Amino acid sequence: MERSDLELVVAVRDHGSLAAAARSLDVAAPVVTKRLAALEARLGQRLFQRTTRRVSPTAEGETICARAVVLLQGFAALEAELQERKAEPTGLIRLAATFGFGRLWLGPALARFQERYPRIDIQLQLTEQLPDLAAEGFDGAIWLWSVQGRQAAQWVSRRLACNQRVLVATPGYLQQHGAPIRLEDLGSHACLIVRENGNAQNQQFNTWTLHKGGNKLPERVKVQGPLASNSGELVRDWCLDGRGIMLRSLWDIAPWLASGQLVRVLADYAMPDADIHWLAPYRTDSPRRIRLLIDFLVAQFQDSPWKTRRPAASQDAPPGSHLMP
Repeated sequence: MERSDLELVVAVRDHGSLAAAARSLDVAAPVVTKRLAALEARLGQRLFQRTTRRVSPTAEGETICARAVVLLQGFAALEAELQERKAEPTGLIRLAATFGFGRLWLGPALARFQERYPRIDIQLQLTEQLPDLAAEGFDGAIWLWSVQGRQAAQWVSRRLACNQRVLVATPGYLQQHGAPIRLEDLGSHACLIVRENGNAQNQQFNTWTLHKGGNKLPERVKVQGPLASNSGELVRDWCLDGRGIMLRSLWDIAPWLASGQLVRVLADYAMPDADIHWLAPYRTDSPRRIRLLIDFLVAQFQDSPWKTRRPAASQDAPPGSHLMP
């Protein structure tokens, strides 16, 4: 069967008459009648039942039409991709990301991407709640978790960078209060608690779940302290001011670890569930501009640049200054 045959059977099925199918294909009605009869003769199958009022597919016709739709969609996608490759990437990309990572690391990376592809426009929405990406018209999100379980088939998820949350404090705080030796020792320290994503009930912000080394079994510890906030950046500033111990992502604090202003506490422990992911609703095809962006972000973040340089969004800020989200 040729592509024109596939288009013919789908048109006849969709329009319910040979005359209407002929109009949709922009050919004379006798042409459709002749082509359909020749196709049925070649296949040795009757594809449509004809009555004076309507033409309806037989069981064999339904099977061929269903396969024809898939094949025609494949043809269209291939042609679109080939056309897109011939031209400079263009169009709009709408993204969502969390405030902290979005401002410090994603924003500068997107500016570099747009400079490379000047005909691509980018809209970035910073938020602490993952939007309904499909319903709100987002192409994707750069987020700190991936989709697991049965819902995973409905999403596209790709890890952009490895990351983990670690326990840190200033040398001054540890000198004054002593360094915890065991995980349960955190209960007697001033711990700085981040209450992100609003004030939802049943969220145990003061219970930290950590893993020791390569042990996959989690250990939980209940912590307390006089300072808590829904702003991770503010909690980071309190920590830099020597107010206590915090649990924070490496991408947010690596420069201060490198400078010695912060040091690891209970260095064998970490929360390993904070990798950075590309998230998007599943779709059968993805525009070239989206594929280019994902590959670009993988290249930008695969070596964890936060371990070797300060975030571009804070190059001029002194290490202890507050960074607005």
